[in-house]
Amino acid sequence: MKLEMLIDELQEILDNSFKMPLSGGKRVVNTERMQEIVEELRTNTPQEVRQAKIVHAERSSILAKSKQEAETIVQQAEERAKAMVERSEITRQAQIRANEIITKANEEAAKIKQAANQYIDGMMKKADDELSANLAALKKTRQNLKAYQAKSNPSTKALPVKKQAHKNDN
Repeated sequence: MKLEMLIDELQEILDNSFKMPLSGGKRVVNTERMQEIVEELRTNTPQEVRQAKIVHAERSSILAKSKQEAETIVQQAEERAKAMVERSEITRQAQIRANEIITKANEEAAKIKQAANQYIDGMMKKADDELSANLAALKKTRQNLKAYQAKSNPSTKALPVKKQAHKNDN
């Protein structure tokens, strides 16, 4: 997925960044490239949302198709049963067979509906998990970027940190 590649690229930038001495783990990164990646993330996120909507539409289509198939099976069973009404023995057998067909159709419809629901739920969970992970990574990257920008602003540099470092050297 494009989003995962962008997140991996952000991670690679962070992993390969230069660690500043005496900064408490702060790193120097290419902010221009990070901003480009964040913009690409913003651009690609709606695509993931559209994919989730497509999955939802497919779920509705599968359920509608399953219902139509079940109705067709039931209708065929009723038509067969009516055709066999002419004789009592045939009528009795037809009733038994019609009930079996209806039961089978209902069971098949339930299985199809359950499988469709599980499939759609799995797809939606996967999309939800990916979107959540991407959003969390984006938020973390944004926080890191803000923290970096705050630390790199010359007016916010703290001199006491350097003094403490000198005291520890003695």
